[in-house]
Amino acid sequence: MWSEPEQECVMERSRDISPKDGGERAAVPTQPAAGDDTVIRVRNLSKCYLIYDRPQDRLKQSVVPRLQRLLGRLPRKYYREFWALRDVSFDVRRGETVGIIGRNGAGKSTLLQILCGTLHPNGGTVEISGRVAALLELGSGFNPEFSGRENVYLYAGILGLSQQEVDAKFDDIAAFADIGDFIDQPIKTYSSGMVVRLAFAVAACVNPDILVVDEALAVGDIRFQAKCFRRLEQLIDQGTSVLFVSHSIEEVTRHCDRAILIENGAIAIIGTPKPVTNRYLDLLFGVERQIGPPPQRGSGVSVSRPDIAPASIELGDFEQRPGYNPMEYRWGSGEAEIVDFIVTADGTNHATQLITGSRVSVVIWTRFHRDVTSPIFGLTIKTPDGVAVFGCNSRDCAGGPIVRPARGGETLCVSFSFDQLLCAGQYFISLGVAEAQGGADAAPLDRRYDSVQVAVTNPIARSFGLAEFNMTVSVQ
Repeated sequence: MWSEPEQECVMERSRDISPKDGGERAAVPTQPAAGDDTVIRVRNLSKCYLIYDRPQDRLKQSVVPRLQRLLGRLPRKYYREFWALRDVSFDVRRGETVGIIGRNGAGKSTLLQILCGTLHPNGGTVEISGRVAALLELGSGFNPEFSGRENVYLYAGILGLSQQEVDAKFDDIAAFADIGDFIDQPIKTYSSGMVVRLAFAVAACVNPDILVVDEALAVGDIRFQAKCFRRLEQLIDQGTSVLFVSHSIEEVTRHCDRAILIENGAIAIIGTPKPVTNRYLDLLFGVERQIGPPPQRGSGVSVSRPDIAPASIELGDFEQRPGYNPMEYRWGSGEAEIVDFIVTADGTNHATQLITGSRVSVVIWTRFHRDVTSPIFGLTIKTPDGVAVFGCNSRDCAGGPIVRPARGGETLCVSFSFDQLLCAGQYFISLGVAEAQGGADAAPLDRRYDSVQVAVTNPIARSFGLAEFNMTVSVQ
């Protein structure tokens, strides 16, 4: 059972908050400094819950400690503290999109609820300037017995719009939601997707200063998601700040200016999306970033693969190869190491300039420091801003799984070959080796994100996008 601590909650907001029944003090509204474009300012925010193991412990906590104080004894606690947030601080500027990521239970939703005023913190301050529209839990703010039309007026009224303003915007809201005659049916008859459609339509069409979204868009279908992101882009262009929680790395990388990683109720890292999402993957796979022993350069291991590489190659020169990106992000247990690579294109070794339509092979050499029964070798191609273009591995590839046990001290050569059909541009290749652990699970041994940079040119077509479809045009 959960309860809030018996501590005074202090919260500063830019709009008036009426005192609640029970003597809780209203927070003092604050105004941003002149010329400051910060719309959300969070300082040392903390939230603690009290956990009671048994219902009777709650009753004991309300009575026994008071009696013990009267008797001059040290009061006993019948609860355990759980800090959902601890000393969280950050700013959000006007027109900025900030993604919040983290594992389940990290404190993301608690943070958003405090920012929206539906939950009070136990310490710290929050300053918010402007109208806030929020999509938190599915259907929050809606009365299931009311019709969609009635809930539009109810929700918009909560956001501070008058009935006349809602009348003027209602047609736009109904058109964006696109739920047809269900607009006049009770919310309890809606599917989860229809609830999200209506909630987002209201939040987006009232032109909020700050839009807060907590995984709500994941429920909608792909067409509605695309429609929502187009609307988000319009709101951002108008100066709206967007703060949203998502478990999708690509959504955060593609749409956010900054990202915040929360772990165990505290900010683990805050910054541009790419390093933050990389750190999130570290935590998600349960492996702290660590590099194994340095490669033994000049080991003289011979590889007889004349179709792929020279007959003899000195392994361990990964960082010296053409196309190596010194800003790579490397992590894993270190029990295996990717010590070298070669990119070949149409028979040319060490290629860094690729032509659209060419046959490309990426060859890696992996040294194992212990026996691995089922190693998995993977390759991913991404854009510079982190959008995955293609990714696969030796377990899931066509004709797979390709299983080759490795012994400690052995070096395996693996070749990834594919038709390179990318549009012109710059791309990064990530490489990895992991150990299969049953099902879809795998333990990372060595992962080298964005370790190889290649440039693609297309001398035939001036196409744009990510993939080349070799389109032809016929006019009659």
